[in-house]
Formats: sequence, structure tokens, C-alpha cells
Amino acid sequence: MIRLGPASGYPFEGPRLLGGWAPPAVAAVYAVLYRPEPEGRPDRYAVIYVDHAGDLSRANLPFRHPRAQCWIARAGSRWKVHICTYEVPGGLPAHREQIVRELTAVYRPRCNEAQFEHTWHENWIGHER
Repeated sequence: MIRLGPASGYPFEGPRLLGGWAPPAVAAVYAVLYRPEPEGRPDRYAVIYVDHAGDLSRANLPFRHPRAQCWIARAGSRWKVHICTYEVPGGLPAHREQIVRELTAVYRPRCNEAQFEHTWHENWIGHER
């Protein structure tokens, strides 16, 4: 298990090597990772992509996914790409999307085309007078 996200994070299963992994037919948020320093810090992973699917077995994983070439280029080899998954308890698509946006804002994964900011503007709720 690996925890991703702010504060205590979300409990993701894995990471496991993406090559040879058979995606289960479950709804989940998933993160694609690699080890930036495999010799010096083998327990440290970098998040390079985050997304969700209503059925992981239909998400073109492992390597038919449209962003797979980015993952391989970033990791250096398809055999250095890892994945972890989080089956959100009672998670509907909107809840999974919110988690993806949150993780994208925290990790800024380079293989995600859309990026999100963790910002707060006072005018979103107004201010006291």
C-alpha cells in the first residue's frame, strides 16, 4: 500500500509493475508512477499520471492507453512503469474525478494534459465587512 494525496492521503493498492498487470473490472482512481532514483532510493516513487475509470479493464491499460508513450518515455522503459489503484468506497464518477483533480494539483504529473491549481480566492465566497 502507498498513500497519495495531501494530509493522510488516500490508501492506494500497490505500487506494482504495470507490465504484466491485468487490470480488474472495478471502478477506481489510478496513478502511474516510476522510480526517479531506483538505486539510491528504491522506495521513492514519482507520480507521472493520474486518472480514473468506471472499469479499469476497459481503460486500455497497461500500454494501449493514449498516454502510455509518455509514461514509458518518462520512466525510461515500459519495465520501469508502476501503477497503484484506489477503489473509492461508494465512489461515484464525480467523487473519483474530484480525487484526480486533487492529486493532479498536488503532484503536477507531467503526463496529464490537464493541470489543476490548489488555490483559494476570497471572492469565491465573498468577504466580511
